Amino acid sequence: MEANRGQNGIQLLLAAEQEAQRIVASARDAKMARLKQAKEEAEKDIAEFRAHMEAAFQRKLAESSGDSGANVKRLEQETDAKIVHLKTEGARISHDVVHMLLKHVTTVKN
Repeated sequence: MEANRGQNGIQLLLAAEQEAQRIVASARDAKMARLKQAKEEAEKDIAEFRAHMEAAFQRKLAESSGDSGANVKRLEQETDAKIVHLKTEGARISHDVVHMLLKHVTTVKN
């Protein structure tokens, strides 16, 4: 009977050890599943954040490039106006400049 009880005790210990291994394996599997789920959620959050930041960047880029186009057009208009002004002023005083140069070239000083 003692041998039978010892055998039963060993069988109970083996069964308890197997149950403990099953519980540990189940917990490990649950932990791995949760880690995988957390990783997927983090990747989703990162993708959403990246898309949001990219949209904000593209919006800022469009706003600044729109201003740049307006600035370029304004600068071209100002440059054209200055060129026209310089040409008219040059045409207006060119006769006087030529006359002054001829006077200085042809006048002899002692």
